[in-house]
Amino acid sequence: MLFETDSLSSGEWTANLDAELPASPRHGSVIPITAQEREALLAAYPPATPPITEHALTIDADAARTEMSDELYGVFYEDINYAADGGLYAELVRNRSFEFAPTDNASFTGMTAWDVVEGAGGTVGVASDRDEWLNDSNRAYLQIEADGPGVGVRNEGYNSGFAIEEGGKYDFSVFARSDTRQRLTVSLESADGSTTYARETVHVNGADRWRKVKAKLTANATVDDARLVVTGGAAGTLRLDMVSLFPRDTWVGPVNGRSVLRADLAQKVADLEPSFLRFPGGCVTNVGTFDTYLESDGADRRRTYQWKETIGPVEERPTNWNFWGYNQSYGIGYLEYFEFAEDLGATPLPVLSVGANGCGSRIPEMTDDARIDRWVQDTADLVEFANGDTDTEWGAVRAGLGHPEPFGLKYIGLGNEENTHTFEANFPRFRDAVEAAYPDVTVISNSGPDDTGARFDELWDFNREQGVEMIDEHYYNDPGWFLANDERYDSYDRTGPHVFLGEYASRGNQWRNALSEAAYMTGLERNSDVVELASYAPMFANEDYVQWSPDMMWFDNDESWGSTSYWTQRMFMTNTGDEVVPSEHTGPESSPPDLAGGVFLSTWRTQAAYDDVVVTDNETGDVLYSDDFSGGETWDAQAGAWDVVDGEYVQSDGGVEDARSIIPDAYGQDWSNYTLELNARKLGGGEGFLVGFAAGAPDRFYWWNLGGWGNTRQALERADGGRQGEVAAVEGHSLVTGQDYDVKIVVDGRTIELYLDGELQMTYTEPVTKSLYQVVTSDDETGDLLVKVVNPGGDIARTDVTVAGFEVSGRAQVTEMTGDPTAVNTKTRPERVVPAEATWDGASNEFTYDFPPYSITFLRLTEN
Repeated sequence: MLFETDSLSSGEWTANLDAELPASPRHGSVIPITAQEREALLAAYPPATPPITEHALTIDADAARTEMSDELYGVFYEDINYAADGGLYAELVRNRSFEFAPTDNASFTGMTAWDVVEGAGGTVGVASDRDEWLNDSNRAYLQIEADGPGVGVRNEGYNSGFAIEEGGKYDFSVFARSDTRQRLTVSLESADGSTTYARETVHVNGADRWRKVKAKLTANATVDDARLVVTGGAAGTLRLDMVSLFPRDTWVGPVNGRSVLRADLAQKVADLEPSFLRFPGGCVTNVGTFDTYLESDGADRRRTYQWKETIGPVEERPTNWNFWGYNQSYGIGYLEYFEFAEDLGATPLPVLSVGANGCGSRIPEMTDDARIDRWVQDTADLVEFANGDTDTEWGAVRAGLGHPEPFGLKYIGLGNEENTHTFEANFPRFRDAVEAAYPDVTVISNSGPDDTGARFDELWDFNREQGVEMIDEHYYNDPGWFLANDERYDSYDRTGPHVFLGEYASRGNQWRNALSEAAYMTGLERNSDVVELASYAPMFANEDYVQWSPDMMWFDNDESWGSTSYWTQRMFMTNTGDEVVPSEHTGPESSPPDLAGGVFLSTWRTQAAYDDVVVTDNETGDVLYSDDFSGGETWDAQAGAWDVVDGEYVQSDGGVEDARSIIPDAYGQDWSNYTLELNARKLGGGEGFLVGFAAGAPDRFYWWNLGGWGNTRQALERADGGRQGEVAAVEGHSLVTGQDYDVKIVVDGRTIELYLDGELQMTYTEPVTKSLYQVVTSDDETGDLLVKVVNPGGDIARTDVTVAGFEVSGRAQVTEMTGDPTAVNTKTRPERVVPAEATWDGASNEFTYDFPPYSITFLRLTEN
């Protein structure tokens, strides 16, 4: 019997009826129960009490403290997972400009998200006659040749359609031109057209020139699947462009007033109280052609994010097919980013490319002087746009857009995960231009996409030689990595470049992931003299358009909810403190079990053949499993095209990522202390082969990735409840197509040894993690001490707390978050794991506190 509550203070409980109640007709279900029913069930089926471990925490408020960064926690916004169009950008019409392509450079129709309404008949399609363009950046438009009234288009919007509220007001606008006088009918209708929720008409004169017309729609119902329908009222030629429907109810920023941002999503960001806003990415900043829209003549729809294309009237901003595989309208551009930061009270932190590849891109890099000079100038112009007086060229542009006051830009990032040697060649020219014109602006360099490795070290050495003040680190790792690396920055050189942790997250959205991030954040705070800035990533995900996970905030077209990581970030970001107060924890070491689990084979966009798979017990020499594939196929193919061919197990589909095949009951095996041996051969494709082991579940395993990253290296990767992440690597290693390789993997306790053709390649031991993580900070404004404790384990951590140098009041404020480690906040249960607040009267200079299993607890101690 497992009881759950969405909040410690809600009093609303559910019971999970498990195998203890075999006769229950509701066995296996989750049901709401009253407090009285809960008490009766607890009496009949008392829950097991978690074990208790003893801990001690000493806090010395008199000892020398460490000054914390004033801007430690911020947010990182990237247009990924449809974070802008269909998300934070409140525009309801998808493909309003008829410029969207179905795929990068695919056959262009411009009709993405639009259907034809036939009415009296005629032809409807997208045209692009040079003489008819709305402007040079908006070249496609809808052309309707109607035989009579009622001919037009219907837009499906995002997710299931348009979310509208009864009584809600929506501003419609369109650029229209016609050779005859027209009366457009604009309506919000049900998906089948049987119900109308709002309708208005607008007039179009017959002058045959573009004119913007507007209408206000008021909804008579609340639905989330409406469609916008626009039809003409007469025969003739009608052209439409920039069809827009905006809700009046958008986020209201305290400085800039009503914005173009969706209210609930923007407010969730505001509730984090971020100190900075990093934008616009991410990989969208440095993947695509470096041409402008005008230079590319629209032929290449994938361009790097160029700030000058994103300002000015929205109808003059081109669309772009971005790195993440979808169209973006640039409705949120650089002015809106700066204004959003201003409204958040956050420091704007734009990131621009210096022309080198990153994010796995293979685009032509920026190497010619003319183009580099243009991009260097664009970078300097951006700083002028942000900070320049109104008598400067780009300061005047900013003022002309309605914001004469400078934005006070303090940081600029140059290069996002740009880790080719072109970065080292180009970076100094960009940095020198910024520093020469704006010496007060801090230039932030980059260290690539990994937390370690040869290239990571090379980039750090380069940045030290360049005298860079701050370096942007990125990494996405499993929960175990975060638990084992909370002391990562303890040993960083305090006199060298400081760190901007621009992107980080544990791979997964479960509560266990958030717990590991919280444990790691205690280390960030302890080292916030060297880690000046940190931001979780990514921030947003539309549940129907996910390119990357985990994500902090999720949404559809009318609802939004925070992941457990969102609430963890919010706890830390709104309770940071000003100084780190010395503290020390003593307690038992965690005792993680030996590595255990079955084995599997896989490839990544590559064909390969395997043979003679043998698993042997290290202690007894017993063969636990073997297959020479002479008896046919017995494995369970999860993906790819697997067949036994001439006594080998062959995967022949070169287009599948993780074409995995597992042994029978692979994830049910409890093998530990074993050796896996096999023969492998690459048959074709861009990479090599993958050998999985210690696999306890589809998302909990190790694999040896040989020939990964375009057949340039090998790596040991681990998945622990999410996507796999690298834990060790050998650089500069490739496989020869057609050559047989003998692979041996030895699992001994928590140590892994990897051999290729009899030679040891890597040894890795899973580190022992802590049983409790903690940091103590002080709040200058209130004088309080903030005791932040993370208990990632299943024991109650009974902790004797001693405080010196601070007379503790008896009443403390407690903010606590706890739950099942596998819990996920979802649309149906958005607050399954959220913080609960209470007061506690047991505080003193010596007190004992039970930190619950799987919990984050903040104790705010006040002074008498």
